[in-house]
Amino acid sequence: MIAPAKERTRVLIVAAIALFFSVLVWFNYSAVLPLVVEEWGLSGTQAGIVFGAFQAGYLVAIVPAGWLADRYSPRWVIAIGATGTGLPSLGVAVIGDGFLIGTVLRFLSGLFVAGVYVPGMRFVSDWYPEAVRGRALGLYIGTYELGSGLSFVFATVAAEAVNWQLAIGVTSIGALFVAPVVLGLTRDSPERTISSATFDLSLLKNAEFLSAISIYSWHNWELFGVRNWLLAFLVSTPAFAAVDSTVLPGLVVGAMIIMSGAGNTAGGWLSDRLGRPQTIATGLGLSTLLSAVFGLLGGLPLMILVTLTLIYGVVLALDSAPTSTLVTEVVPDEHIGTALSVQSLAGFSTTVVSPIVFGIALDQSGYSVAFLTLAAGAFLGLLSVGALVRVRQ
Repeated sequence: MIAPAKERTRVLIVAAIALFFSVLVWFNYSAVLPLVVEEWGLSGTQAGIVFGAFQAGYLVAIVPAGWLADRYSPRWVIAIGATGTGLPSLGVAVIGDGFLIGTVLRFLSGLFVAGVYVPGMRFVSDWYPEAVRGRALGLYIGTYELGSGLSFVFATVAAEAVNWQLAIGVTSIGALFVAPVVLGLTRDSPERTISSATFDLSLLKNAEFLSAISIYSWHNWELFGVRNWLLAFLVSTPAFAAVDSTVLPGLVVGAMIIMSGAGNTAGGWLSDRLGRPQTIATGLGLSTLLSAVFGLLGGLPLMILVTLTLIYGVVLALDSAPTSTLVTEVVPDEHIGTALSVQSLAGFSTTVVSPIVFGIALDQSGYSVAFLTLAAGAFLGLLSVGALVRVRQ
C-alpha cells in the first residue's frame, strides 16, 4: 500500500523541522568562537578540542543510532536525540565556564545529535518509494545545510546584540520542542521493515554500498575542508579587507552554506530524473574544477567573489543527496538505518583529516595549492563513481 501523498509530505516537513533545530546546535559554538575563547581564556588547541568533542560524540554514536532506527521506531530515536542535543547545549549557555565543562557538554550534544540526522533519513526513506526518494532526501539533507548556515547568522546577530550566551541559548532551545512535534504529528510507516537484532556484516561485502561510502567520504573531504577554511580565505582577500567588516565574511560563509541546501535539493531532484551516478558525477566534476581554481580567485572584486562563493556552495552539495539515496537503494530495507550510519561514520571521519592537509599545504605554498588538496579529494570521488558504474555493469 502506497502512503497518501499528504501524509508523506507531513512526515518530510516534520523530519526536516527536527533536523533544522538540531543542526542549529551543531555550529552555534563555531559562530561565537572568538568570544568564547576570550571569556574562557582558551588556547587554540583547547578551542579546537571543544569543537572536536562534538564531532567525536557524533562519531561514537552514529552507528548505534542507525541500528536503533532499524530496530525500533525512528520517531522515538529522533525525539530522544533532539532533546539530548538541546539540553547540554543550553547548559553551555547557562553553566559553561571553561574548557572542561564546555568539552563535556559539547560531547554530549554531539552524542545525541547522531540520533536525529541518520534516523531522520531512515524515517523519510520508509515513507518515500525509490522513484521519488531522491527529491525527498534532497529536501531533508538540504535542511542540514540551511540550519548550518542560519546557525552562523542567528548566533552572530544575537551575540552582536547581547552576548554569546544568548546566541547559544536561542540556537539551542528549538531542539527541545522537537519531541512533541515528531511524536504528535507523525507515525511510523505501515510498510516499514524491522531488522534483526544483530549488525548485518553482509553490508561490508556489498560492492555498490562500499563504492557509495567511498564517494561520500571524498565528498566530505572536499566539503568540510572548504567550510573549515573558507572564512580565513575570504578575510585574507583584498576585497574583504577593503570593506573592513568583521561581520560580512561570516555572513557570506553562512549564505554559502545555505546555498548548499539548494544544491542538495537540486541534486536529489535531478537524480530522480537523470540517475544517481550521472548526477553524482556531474556534481563532483564541477566541484573539482571550482576547487582547483578557487585559491587563485582572491584578487577578484567583492561582488564577483561573493557570487562565485555562493555558486561554489551549490556545486559542493549537488552529489550529497543522490549518494545517500543510492545507499538506501542498494541495501535491504531493514538495514537502511545501519547502512546510512556506516556511510556517515566513514564520511565524517575524513573531515578530521582534510582541514589538516589543507593547513599543511597552506603553510608551505599558499591558498592556490591548499585548495588543490580539496580538488584532489573530489577527483577521487569521481574515480569512485567510475568504480560504482563498473560494479553495476
